[in-house]
Amino acid sequence: MLKALIILLMIALVVSLASGLIFLLSDQGNTEKRRLFNSLGIRLGLGFSLLCVILYGVMTGQLGHRNPWDAEPVTETPTNTPR
Repeated sequence: MLKALIILLMIALVVSLASGLIFLLSDQGNTEKRRLFNSLGIRLGLGFSLLCVILYGVMTGQLGHRNPWDAEPVTETPTNTPR
């Protein structure tokens, strides 16, 4: 559930970024339209909420690293070699 929320927030960030580009290109020179600034505010809010969700997931243990090369620490066992 948490990973799905993170993916949705990332998609929303990309959509907000694309809409900001469209507003930047279409509103050139028009100082009355504030759609670009509104898009920036939405993007900042989405980025902050994404950061909070990721921090919550890490702090509660729902998110973590599970890499195959870093599965668990290796402990050395003493070998019995005859002398």
